Amino acid sequence: MSDTWYDHFIESLLEKYPKKAHLTQALMDLLCIEREAVYRRLRKDVAFSAHEIVKISSAWSISLDTIIGINSEQVSFQMQTTNYLEPSKRDINNLQKRVQKLEHLKTTTDSEYLMVCNNLSRTLIAGFDFLYKFNIFKWKYGYANNGKPMSFSQIVVPEKTYELASRYYRIMKSVANTSFILDPRIFEHEISDIKYFQSILLITDEEKEILKKELHELLDYLLDVANRGCYPESKNKVSIYISKVNIDTNYSYFYTEKLKICRVHAFSKYDIYTFDSKMIEDFRIWMQLKKRTSIQISEVDEKSRIEFFMQQRQLVDNL
Repeated sequence: MSDTWYDHFIESLLEKYPKKAHLTQALMDLLCIEREAVYRRLRKDVAFSAHEIVKISSAWSISLDTIIGINSEQVSFQMQTTNYLEPSKRDINNLQKRVQKLEHLKTTTDSEYLMVCNNLSRTLIAGFDFLYKFNIFKWKYGYANNGKPMSFSQIVVPEKTYELASRYYRIMKSVANTSFILDPRIFEHEISDIKYFQSILLITDEEKEILKKELHELLDYLLDVANRGCYPESKNKVSIYISKVNIDTNYSYFYTEKLKICRVHAFSKYDIYTFDSKMIEDFRIWMQLKKRTSIQISEVDEKSRIEFFMQQRQLVDNL
């Protein structure tokens, strides 16, 4: 094991737990070893064993391929599954770490986030309780109902899940430069889903009306953002585009000095992601090129902006 490899591994541990005392305690708990044994490993007096490295990387979602820098011309993607309705302690810890990683956005001036989406992602709806709950409801119905579908009213989102979603929603306003490329039918897709679940009696008329109200509120908010060209809360720049071609799924990237990651959003609530630097650079260039087949409606092209939001309001009105 080379010093460079080990140094990168130690750095990845410190990224998970920036405070050494917290890292030490976490390693003691995970590996069931004494404090002094952890100190010796962090000082490099003794190396982590292969078994310990695998256990740490598995528990903390650390990519060994990325650390080692294997030149296999293959990109290592990871998928982190989370139960949003009955989250385990590990699920909550993973959600907390995801939010904590973004805290540095508040003091970062060159952060960049671009999302291409064909459905309403949590970045857009995490601040709207019923729309966020509907997103989880669809995930539950499609992938976790075990043949026993629950009605919308039976879905109880844990308070901690709501709290972390709200923190994520607020922190995202701290990104210095945000871009959204929206599928032209993004609201139509959401409305079709609501109509379907109402038709099979899993959503009541009253619940439909609340969802309808929040869709109007979301449209009002997005129009305000598009008119200003920034988030009203933070004044950080936001560019909104409407794609002229259909979008097959949601995908996004973060790009800051500390955090570089690209994600493909799968199965409603899961993310497939990678920290591979080459893939992220390619992903970033490719996603920026998506703007060539899109129309910017924020700040510029007032006619297209008015037409888009009028069409969406009509769709919601007819719900």
